[in-house]
Amino acid sequence: MHRPLPGLVALLLLAATSLHAQSPRIHTDRAAGQQLLQLPKEEDAFGFVVFGDRTGGPVTGIRVLEQAVIDTNLLDPDLVFTVGDLINGYNQPAQWMSQAEQYKTAMSQLRMPWFPVAGNHDIYWRGPNRPEGEHEQNYEAEFGPLWYALQHKKCWFIALYTDEGNPDTGEKNFSKPECQRMSPEQFGWLEKTLEKTRDARHVFVFMHHPRWLPQYGDDWERVHRLLAQSGNVTAIFAGHIHRMRYDGTIDGIQYYTVASVGAHLGMNVPQAGYLHQFHVVTVRPEGIVVAALPVGTVMNPQEITGQLSDEVGLLSRSLRPEVTECVAAGTEATIRADGAVDAIATVEFDNPSTRPVELEILPLGDASWRFSPDHQHVIIAAGKRGGATFRVERAAQPDNALVLPRLQVRCDYLATTSRIGLPMREHEFALPPPRLLETAAAAAEGVLSLDGKNACLAVPAAQLQVPDGPLTLETWLCGEQFGGRRGLLAKSQQSDYCLFCSDGKPSFSVYLDGTYVTAAATEAVLEPGRWHHFAGVYDGNEVRLYIDGKLLARQSGSGTRKTNDLPFYVGADPDGNGRPTSFFHGRVDEVRISKIARYDGESFEPPMQHEGDPDTLLLLRLDSDFGPWTPDSSPSAAHPRRRGSAHCTVESRPEIR
Repeated sequence: MHRPLPGLVALLLLAATSLHAQSPRIHTDRAAGQQLLQLPKEEDAFGFVVFGDRTGGPVTGIRVLEQAVIDTNLLDPDLVFTVGDLINGYNQPAQWMSQAEQYKTAMSQLRMPWFPVAGNHDIYWRGPNRPEGEHEQNYEAEFGPLWYALQHKKCWFIALYTDEGNPDTGEKNFSKPECQRMSPEQFGWLEKTLEKTRDARHVFVFMHHPRWLPQYGDDWERVHRLLAQSGNVTAIFAGHIHRMRYDGTIDGIQYYTVASVGAHLGMNVPQAGYLHQFHVVTVRPEGIVVAALPVGTVMNPQEITGQLSDEVGLLSRSLRPEVTECVAAGTEATIRADGAVDAIATVEFDNPSTRPVELEILPLGDASWRFSPDHQHVIIAAGKRGGATFRVERAAQPDNALVLPRLQVRCDYLATTSRIGLPMREHEFALPPPRLLETAAAAAEGVLSLDGKNACLAVPAAQLQVPDGPLTLETWLCGEQFGGRRGLLAKSQQSDYCLFCSDGKPSFSVYLDGTYVTAAATEAVLEPGRWHHFAGVYDGNEVRLYIDGKLLARQSGSGTRKTNDLPFYVGADPDGNGRPTSFFHGRVDEVRISKIARYDGESFEPPMQHEGDPDTLLLLRLDSDFGPWTPDSSPSAAHPRRRGSAHCTVESRPEIR
């Protein structure tokens, strides 16, 4: 027989039973980091804030984050979410921990709880002793679970992890689809969690990579279907791309990408989503309102469509002037040997976007230049080409120091409801060289001087066509110093051909059937301050390297040469974007490229001056300059442009013995 419990004891047991029966508001199957997540207060209507990426930008970006914290405290939302890349990462534990502490210190000034999402900068490891999962354990120890969910005011918030990596190899790489698929473990957890959210008014999902964009994986459709089946997933927020975009509502789910709170920005165009900002979300039972808040303004992120964001970026990258016609205004040549100019030049631009653009084109030059008209406005329709024509005049100068003028270009993207001004850019007004450039250049014996910092000669790919098959690259050089990586004659980027003289060890490479075939010295043979003849020969079966007419190395190789559209550089090597790197420091003379194998056997007598013939594709005497050009004496007339401090100086090159 049970005796009745005293009233106070009964009440205590009832309270304990009720507390035990409550389902927890934080849900995860991750053991680590749960205690780090604090729960917000509960009321029906509320607001929350979403921060974008912090890292991948300047050190001063932490100040932007601190200002965002101040602004958020003024708004007083219930909670704050991030979308990853909290720290710079890609490092070892000591530096990782320091950066984590810096971020948490800034966020500790928030008056409301905040909830993190893991990004690639937070997880990826660089250096030796990489552990399984890279920085995942550090992240969960310092920030919280890799995936989790929480309840607040009849709504649920789900944080997903988008850098689980390749399940077979463990590789983490957001550019590879096989590394950007949700694991069965996380997918199963998401299914179970969505079952718990059936009665929620709204469900919000947060993750780092915008998986719905094709470059960030190939399995988002199955995740979207799972979310859509729930019927109450209202919005998804992501980051990573450092620009804001709204990709519409799909099956009732709104897709947002948040820009940056301190990360690197590709450019400063707030109207197109390139800015430091955070999203402010007001939640009511019937729906949500989302606003983007930069410093001093409020924006509607739904106006920053993916199309607008992409097109403004495309315009910024690709809007370049092209001089399509340049004819003499009078009876003489457009550019004379004395540096006088009198030409009618037409400059055109392509508009790759689906909206019209308005350009203001302003020619600029020193006091010797005159332009008529002094500027022009032109509207270019979507997908069309347009431009303007100027009369360009320059008086003859005693020293013939011709420096080409510039074009200042201001571009407005004419969106449906606004005019978006892109950053003003300056471009060279690329007038063509004189027809007889060799005649215009002063007659003198000289050499090309290169400073090893930014100096080189550049030949655009369109002006130098080297057919597949045998070829010879040769030149005279006198290095000031050879330390480090030094490009001499190069058009290489996993393709084409190059001569290098790094650390005084000459090498000649040709890219054949998917790999470089290289003939190279095993030790330093180039002496600083001494002139050497350097020749690389490919005869269709073998790559050979000659120094001062002596065979130094050979390597068997054949196949099809892979070409590229990068410039050919004298005194440098192109990077993947065609910019010069690995500069040569010293003097260069007599550059010749031939479409035949000019030398064979063990030795030959290096010619003091290379001759031109029908097999010569480029022949640079390097005796003198004219304006920004250095004459090419071959039939190609591929007159290279000088970069940086490159210039020809009068000097007699001694013979070698």
